[in-house]
Amino acid sequence: MVTRRTTFRLYPTKQQEQKLFEWRRLHEYLYNACLEHRITRYRTFGESVSYLDQQNLLPAFKECWPEYVELGSQALQATVKRVDFAFQRFFKGLGGYPKFKAIRHYSGFTYPGKAGWKALTDGKHGQLQITNLGKIRMRGQARTWGTPTTCTIVYRASEGKWYASITVDCVPVRDTGPGAIGYDLGCKDAVTFSDGQKIAKPDFIKAGDIAVKVASKKLRRKRRPDRKAGIKASGRWRKASREVARLKRKVANQRADWLHKLTSDTVRSNSLIAGEKLNVKRMTAGAKKGKRKKQKAGLNRSILSVGFGMVGPMLDYKSAEAGGFHVESPTQQLKPSQRCAMCWELTPKTLKDRVHVCSNPACRHVEDRDVNAAQINLIWARGQELGLASAESAIPTDCGSMKQMATKKHKKPPDAIATGV
Repeated sequence: MVTRRTTFRLYPTKQQEQKLFEWRRLHEYLYNACLEHRITRYRTFGESVSYLDQQNLLPAFKECWPEYVELGSQALQATVKRVDFAFQRFFKGLGGYPKFKAIRHYSGFTYPGKAGWKALTDGKHGQLQITNLGKIRMRGQARTWGTPTTCTIVYRASEGKWYASITVDCVPVRDTGPGAIGYDLGCKDAVTFSDGQKIAKPDFIKAGDIAVKVASKKLRRKRRPDRKAGIKASGRWRKASREVARLKRKVANQRADWLHKLTSDTVRSNSLIAGEKLNVKRMTAGAKKGKRKKQKAGLNRSILSVGFGMVGPMLDYKSAEAGGFHVESPTQQLKPSQRCAMCWELTPKTLKDRVHVCSNPACRHVEDRDVNAAQINLIWARGQELGLASAESAIPTDCGSMKQMATKKHKKPPDAIATGV
């Protein structure tokens, strides 16, 4: 059993939509109240407030604010847990200090269990039944359907649309072939395979990027809001802002659809897929002072436009569903772009060097730079093939989820287990 997520478009009535807006605002108030509680408690008394402390205060909170009763206990607990997640990320160095949320930045709320909602569907369209709200028509299709476990209601302000993101426990099945292939990601050619095949970035993504650039230029000419100065946005600015958001969403959907098709075709033919581990966040960082900022910004846009950070995770779960393996080589140690696939010697290159010519006099292997890098990844993966089965074993991660919190809460202490209590 694995967990998969499917997003459905919701079509609420006017009364239901009004109720959803009201619930979304109440959850935003609760989030800010929990954040204020933690900050005040620590600054005043030097005490840390945990998730369980705030969860235990919810019954008294609902007595003072009866409008929260119809939202459901588990949905309120999920909002409290959201604050806890924000602080966990901050303490682990994964994010900044949690901030108060404005309603325009608060997307929705979650039902972390099966209480309060029910998906009336077999995976294709159907209805979403929510307690105290009724049945809402929804459209969407899941590749593999199973037992629904959680539901997140999301409002995308840029589109003015409601969505339901539902996770299910299922057993997905995919077909795969006996082949093995390596790949290399790039900006000139989006994906290059070890057999010499090259996949360029689709024209519709290029056209979409140009459309976003033109719409953004029009947006900059309109009167934007300035809350500190008390300036409100003009009607033309709001209209242009919605158009930019719509175009960006369209480009993102097209990119995701293209990458899903590309990775699915790759998994369908190969049970061993080899790439390289890329730190996309570091690769797309801004240029340092005194460097070529415009050139670096253009390179960053090209990397993000191809979707470097999306390919690896897609191949990971799709290969696992098909019973295959996706392996990522250590880029800094292996240096696929500099190494020769024939003799394994290093040949330094710059970004403008698009052909690999081995510097070893006994080799002098000549190959396309990206094809050679893909072959290096495949050779390295085949050397690791014997240890793949053990490497794929699941390692439990304590991320403080609702399920892990419940497990810890009901788990007996070691002394109780020893005494048999």
